[in-house]
Amino acid sequence: MTSTIPFIDINIRLNLNELSMLKNGRKYIIPCQSYLNRQSRNDLAKKEYERISNIAKECIGKHQMSISDERAKQAFPELEKMIQELNTKPLSRKLYRRARREYHIVRRLQKLIHTQSDIIIRRIDKGEGFYLGRKTTMDLKTQEYMNKTEAYQIITTDQCPLMNILRSVENLLDYLLKNKAITQDRRKKLLPDINKLELAYLYTLPKIHKAGIPIRPIISGLYAPVRCISKFLNDLLAPIYLQVARETTFTNGIDVIQRLEQYAAKGYLKSTTKLFTADVENLYTMVPREGGITALIEFLNKYTKNGKIGPFTIDMILKMARLILDTNYFVYNDKYYHQKRGGAMGSAFTQVFANI
Repeated sequence: MTSTIPFIDINIRLNLNELSMLKNGRKYIIPCQSYLNRQSRNDLAKKEYERISNIAKECIGKHQMSISDERAKQAFPELEKMIQELNTKPLSRKLYRRARREYHIVRRLQKLIHTQSDIIIRRIDKGEGFYLGRKTTMDLKTQEYMNKTEAYQIITTDQCPLMNILRSVENLLDYLLKNKAITQDRRKKLLPDINKLELAYLYTLPKIHKAGIPIRPIISGLYAPVRCISKFLNDLLAPIYLQVARETTFTNGIDVIQRLEQYAAKGYLKSTTKLFTADVENLYTMVPREGGITALIEFLNKYTKNGKIGPFTIDMILKMARLILDTNYFVYNDKYYHQKRGGAMGSAFTQVFANI
């Protein structure tokens, strides 16, 4: 277990147990909490089996496999048996005491945060640790960021743009279907789940590794109308970009070392060689919309075969790109906003768009 010291930017009293719990980081899972639930463990096991088996069956169906397959017939009873055993197996006294102790620690932390409305808890940017600070401070930094970048426009009407975006998505998918770029099955997969549909929302991550603790805005659109199209377009373009940019792109630290070794082996690395690093501030929000589209057109003209990627023409790809960029609406502090420049941090397509 990797521990991460929490960054506390507020005057708050925490005991050693509470600090230790926060130090575990956001991926830590408190053990055996089902044993403290008022429901019977048999009922919990049944619910857990239903949840996991439904996910598995949906996945099997997506891959055009049958749940009546002989392997599936064997797997599901085994899964049910395993979940039943895990949920009903007696706990050792030591583990039970630990589960109760950690349960109460978390409950105290939750109560402490909920009773003080100005406390905010976030994960830190580029890390797994927690940040505790004041909501008013984060709101102020968010507003300063919006004013500085001039990338966001508040919507003055109270009308939620969600249904208009959904209609735009449906119209685009109908166009692609009509022109035989996608199948009816693909259209269904690119449509959002109507039962879970919601407008994206903005939250911020504190950059504790930088002076003044600036924020990184994230627009979370897990159930937003264009999410599936954004991921689809990213999956379509990213492999081409990565292939084109391979010679000038480092994938990780090991790749950097290997490239430097190759550079040195060729005799290029000398005592006078200077290495530079640069950071583009607010990259995703500072990309000019039309300038980015122009760059995308040039990229597609240069690296597509006969102006197509599979069944998708350049015009179709541009329609998808414009839809994603033009419908970037979100909620923040009970107000509607529209991002009028760049792409949303949190949208799958934004990264490849900014890279291109």
